[in-house]
Amino acid sequence: MSATPSPEVNNNPGSADARPWVDLPTDEELVLKVIPMPRDCNQNGDIFGGWVMAQVDLAGAVIPARYAGGRMATVAVNEFIFKQPVRVGDILSFYSKLVRIGRTSITVKVEVYAERFRAQGKYIKVTEASVTYVALDEQGRPREVPRVSG
Repeated sequence: MSATPSPEVNNNPGSADARPWVDLPTDEELVLKVIPMPRDCNQNGDIFGGWVMAQVDLAGAVIPARYAGGRMATVAVNEFIFKQPVRVGDILSFYSKLVRIGRTSITVKVEVYAERFRAQGKYIKVTEASVTYVALDEQGRPREVPRVSG
């Protein structure tokens, strides 16, 4: 289940947040929370997209590393969508969900929600991504991902 719009809407149509607030996902795992700082800004005063990508990579690796029981490396960013700008002081919540388990790889979906500094308790989706990680052995070579019976 993905986040659904809540009844409350930001009624400032000129703002960058002129979209419905959303509820946080209930079928995904919260894997990271972080607050971006001024040093993470680009020349426009928004948080660097590369900073957000790095956080998504960290958050996305949590479930695969736990599932595979060991070392993982990012092998592909299959999709990455910036939906809204991220600002200094936003509280970012990163949710992840297992999408696919291959022979040596695991793909996850990561969704990022911002709780704006001036709108605490209300969330807006700012980023979504699909990232694939490969399980590695002690020599750094791909290894098989354990199968879960069930």
